[in-house]
Amino acid sequence: MINFAYSFKSFYMIRLDRLKIWLLIAALTICGTTSFASCESSGEDSPTPTIERIVKRGTILIGTTGDYRPLSFCEADGRYWGFCLEVAGEIARRLGVAVEYVSTSWPTLSADVQAEPQTFDLAIGGITITDTRRENMLMSDGYLANGKTILCRASEADRYKSLADIDKPEVTVMVNPGGLNEKFANENLTLANIVVHQKNEEIPSLIAEGKADVMITEITEAPYYVQTDSRLAAPLLNEPFNHGEIGVLMRKGQEDLLLMVNATISQMKSDGSLRRLHEKYGLVYSY
Repeated sequence: MINFAYSFKSFYMIRLDRLKIWLLIAALTICGTTSFASCESSGEDSPTPTIERIVKRGTILIGTTGDYRPLSFCEADGRYWGFCLEVAGEIARRLGVAVEYVSTSWPTLSADVQAEPQTFDLAIGGITITDTRRENMLMSDGYLANGKTILCRASEADRYKSLADIDKPEVTVMVNPGGLNEKFANENLTLANIVVHQKNEEIPSLIAEGKADVMITEITEAPYYVQTDSRLAAPLLNEPFNHGEIGVLMRKGQEDLLLMVNATISQMKSDGSLRRLHEKYGLVYSY
């Protein structure tokens, strides 16, 4: 008779042993010219609790807003798709686990990442790397360049040539709440009328319909709406107001998972798969 408990235990240990080897290779890849001893001292020569927990569960829990085409979007039928979610899928594939998406929002993102009990393992989907986030949480290396720009009606594209053209009393600017778009608008627009709309994915249509004049958005998001709605334009797409990168966000204490995520991003850059993903979604590749 087969001892199923023993068989499962053996299978699980084999998976951990393989993961142990993978993590050691990842550590060496990331450290590069750093000495082996310094890599080894940080504990990457054996699985640590976060990855062990994910592998044992058989599922990685991915927090995402699902409102940010084409990076992370949840359709009405519950189907998730997007550039960042494909990166998440690659992380899951390398761990040998399935993906389960957990809904979060821009206003609650930081709180959800640090919630007790923990609600998901990592967050992904258009999350800009910032000093504040790095101070309070863990952020991966960047895998997508971004920067603030605008969406407006195509018929008024010539009206906006600079930030000064937007910051006027007669201009109504619409942003989603709680994220860096709202923060940017509040910090840089003192004369324009700023309106906060709860659902980010609805704002482009509202701009096209004349409910507001300008949407503060990212160079990663604007091209999708210009391509799918002829009423819209992004006149400053090639001259973003700032520059940054998008990464993966997770709580502190998950350094083993951070190492694995960074190794995945590094490998995707080197093997060309990240570039192909950029091309698939019409995004600018800068690595």
